[in-house]
Amino acid sequence: QVQLVESGRGLVQSGGSLRLSCAASGFTLGDHAIGWFRRAPGREREGVLYISGTNETTNCADSVKGRFTISRDNAKNTVYLEMKNLIPADTADYYCAASTRWSLTRPCMTHVYDFWGQGTQVTVSS
Repeated sequence: QVQLVESGRGLVQSGGSLRLSCAASGFTLGDHAIGWFRRAPGREREGVLYISGTNETTNCADSVKGRFTISRDNAKNTVYLEMKNLIPADTADYYCAASTRWSLTRPCMTHVYDFWGQGTQVTVSS
């Protein structure tokens, strides 16, 4: 059974930083495409960042460019979302998603992923 578990939730002030983790069991993240998504209150889920099985990354949200990065630690079977210079608009539930493919042509779309975590909450105060 595949499980993705996000961690790192927190309440931070504007300008602060957080690192979210996505740990997997029953699935090897290192060989597959992984995406981070978020859903802000009252909004639809949107793509944030993506990393392929060959560590190519794609930014899905212009608003996070230069502030968020995605990386993986294959030894820990974990993918990270490093968030810096957080702003209140980053407040959302953050989800990681995994595909059974190593690369995706439309990595910012939710329907291309096979497994999802339950999400972790990030709140940024002004």
